Amino acid sequence: MASGDPERGTKNRGYNTANVHYVETSDKLWTSWLIPIFVVANIAVFIVVMYVNNCPKNNLDFYGKCVAKFLGRLSFQPLKENPLFGPSSSTLEKMGALEWNKVVHEHQGWRLITSMWLHAGVIHLLANMLSLIFIGIRLEQQFGFVRVGIIYLLSGFGGSILSSLFIQRNISVGASGALFGLLGAMLSELLTNWTIYANKEFFHMLTTLHTLEVS
Repeated sequence: MASGDPERGTKNRGYNTANVHYVETSDKLWTSWLIPIFVVANIAVFIVVMYVNNCPKNNLDFYGKCVAKFLGRLSFQPLKENPLFGPSSSTLEKMGALEWNKVVHEHQGWRLITSMWLHAGVIHLLANMLSLIFIGIRLEQQFGFVRVGIIYLLSGFGGSILSSLFIQRNISVGASGALFGLLGAMLSELLTNWTIYANKEFFHMLTTLHTLEVS
């Protein structure tokens, strides 16, 4: 991706902006397609998990009745069991949730990957997917799918490793580790190019003031 960094000094009526430098970017934004695929994949996996969960058949009414029974086998576990509107913990474990004992003692290292695509419920899924859309699409448009994809997968894998180290008695699911990786990349890019953004904003402010004065 080519970028242009022309420095321009302009002198406006009543305002000397000769020392104000700003960077014009001529970068052409990439088309974001990988992040939407990740979003669709996460939603599809959640639907499959709910289908396997089959609350009307497998719920023993220990915590109460299934929620949203009109959804059939996609209905949610009782809220006392799962307040996030999702499947049971046993179903998540069956589908690949991260569990320290199974990873360490039963050598099921694949759970470090599969747990990234599982979510505890609709609320959990919605929060993560909205965050992924707002953060990920902008990063992919600016840096391309290769870099964003690598950051997403490596961050998710690293997050799973940390979860397996610190959460040893419960199961862990979700794309939070991958999202924090993308958030860190966005903040790093913002801090690295802070002077560029600041100079551009300052120049635009002076231009606006000059326009108001002339009018």
